[in-house]
Amino acid sequence: MLILAGALPDFQLQSADGDSATRIAITAALGAGGFGLLSALVWPLMVRFLLLVPALVLGLLVFFLNGALLLIALRLNPAARGDASPETAVVVAAVMSAVASATGAALAVRDDDAYRRRLYRLADRRRRTPLPGPVTHGTVFLQLDGVGHDVLEAAVAKGLMPTAARWLGTRGDGAATHRLTPWRTDWSSQTGASQLGILHGSTFDVPAFRWYEKDQREIMVCNRPTSAAALQRRAVERTGDGGLLTADGASRGNLFSGGADEQALVLSIAARRRSREHRSRSGYFAYFSDPANAVRTALSFGAEVGREIGQSTRARLRKDRPRVSRGGLYPLIRAFATVVERDVVVAAVMGDILAGRTAVYADLVAYDEVAHHSGPHSRDAEKVLARLDRSLALIEKCAEHAPRPYRIVVLSDHGQSPGETFRARYGLTLGDLVRAGCGLPVPRRAGRTRSGAEARTAVRAALRRPVEEGGEHHRPSRRSEPIVLASGNLGLVSFPDVPHRMTKEEIDARHPALLPTLANHPGVGFLLVRSAEHGGVVLGAYGAQIPVAELADGARGPLAPFGRGAADAVRRTHSFPHTADIMVNSFHDPADGEVLAFEEQIGSHGGLGGCQGKPFLLSPLALSEPVAGGGDLVGAERVHRVLRRWLRECHGPQVPLTAGIAGAEEAGDTDGTEPVAAP
Repeated sequence: MLILAGALPDFQLQSADGDSATRIAITAALGAGGFGLLSALVWPLMVRFLLLVPALVLGLLVFFLNGALLLIALRLNPAARGDASPETAVVVAAVMSAVASATGAALAVRDDDAYRRRLYRLADRRRRTPLPGPVTHGTVFLQLDGVGHDVLEAAVAKGLMPTAARWLGTRGDGAATHRLTPWRTDWSSQTGASQLGILHGSTFDVPAFRWYEKDQREIMVCNRPTSAAALQRRAVERTGDGGLLTADGASRGNLFSGGADEQALVLSIAARRRSREHRSRSGYFAYFSDPANAVRTALSFGAEVGREIGQSTRARLRKDRPRVSRGGLYPLIRAFATVVERDVVVAAVMGDILAGRTAVYADLVAYDEVAHHSGPHSRDAEKVLARLDRSLALIEKCAEHAPRPYRIVVLSDHGQSPGETFRARYGLTLGDLVRAGCGLPVPRRAGRTRSGAEARTAVRAALRRPVEEGGEHHRPSRRSEPIVLASGNLGLVSFPDVPHRMTKEEIDARHPALLPTLANHPGVGFLLVRSAEHGGVVLGAYGAQIPVAELADGARGPLAPFGRGAADAVRRTHSFPHTADIMVNSFHDPADGEVLAFEEQIGSHGGLGGCQGKPFLLSPLALSEPVAGGGDLVGAERVHRVLRRWLRECHGPQVPLTAGIAGAEEAGDTDGTEPVAAP
């Protein structure tokens, strides 16, 4: 405060006639003490009255409220010599909060007791302090959204993730404590399907990130709160239990709740208005109730915006290829995902650990957002991985001070595949190609498809704005034209005026050129359509047509470039009630792993091809192997069963099991494609 008083002309700590150095120091000490006391006592009460203010607005309002508290502290100062203009008070309060946060963290690193006291501020004070019964292990599941198995291995090898490297024993400074296991997603390799399967045990009837349901006449989007709530409800009805976190669990930053009682930033409850405690934005207010947190995050937010502007400018000057537009609001969206959401979720997890919760599942979306626009193997994305590794280290350190021992499991929901966009390579979108095949007019200039990244929805929800993306409608009005939706390199074509899933024969009769136009386009890998004759067929270039029942891995045909598991994935999606009339998977080059995204993304996921379908599971050696005998771990539903088994091994929550599921797990069965409903 003394330094600021000397540097800022509108900030004074002495009378107009001048004071001795001792009196100025006393005035500064009293002012700083009063400001700290007001921040500790008044600030939490003020935040409670601001619960209806959008979260991001609160993050900005914190500076002005801090300034107001400083002015009050100066007015109440017994020395009666402090004074500052309102705008100067805002600056002084922000600097003081930032310095207090930085010095407190630095001191805490060297003092375990101080570190623990600081972390306890994040804990839920309403929790009981003694744990009932014998102390058993808790489990923390940390999802690194979009980080593929290949990306994690490369980051560990390059030294970008020292915490993960230490766990795997690759640094040479100790034995491994964790094992790394790849697993394979379904055809829909995206967060909506994978996280629904991981938390609720069912990916049934989730054909993509967005799709049109003819019976409801509605477009479903996994990151729309109403859609997420409907998907969660369907999964619970299908499996017969509430989810992975039903007993003493916490869900943080996820699309779905997993049945947890403690929820924050959970999209499936975002639309609820029943109480303040159950609203998805409550996690933001819990975090910003500490003004030091708000200032630190706001400063990091600004730095990240500047970092993105600099990186995108350099990429544009270097004329990097492939490249997508990164202007407009994207720098703010990236900063929200990589700073605000990360800080809030990590703080919530630390609070859960210190409160002794049995199971915690949290999603960190930072890498996925950056990789979409910079590329999964870019330097931009690598820097995000390094910061995520520091978050892992912080959570690990926090667990050392928890009232129970914790096992930390890190996993991902999908990977990402690189490649330029379909539009950039061919000058038209998938929608333009479909319209051309239907004989409809095609716009001269192709419209851009907006990214469907999870972080964008989180921003819009925090701002209390509608989460529907531009150009999408709940209930399309022009029923005669096809609806074309994109989910990464997976496209879906539906004809809303036909109440059922159309057959190949019906499509050919209505639009004879459509299927040949799509199947023979060089940017398309294969199509899936229903067939009156064969039940379902996969179509490829040069008239290739293979019945779904005859699909097999390793066989020649349109699916050959997509590798092992593609046939089963396509066959399963064909069985879904809401599979689109035409499912379009983009071209895939197995030599370099590239795909062509139907969205404006140079790192994409959502379909088949490349590393997008190969996420990872990083688990402690103290837990049993995910799959006995080193077999394949296939599908998010199977991952759910593995995580549920680990919770039982930790003597944690007993998620309801049928005899069929329990027997399959004990036998090491890796099928798990269909959930078994509990009685």
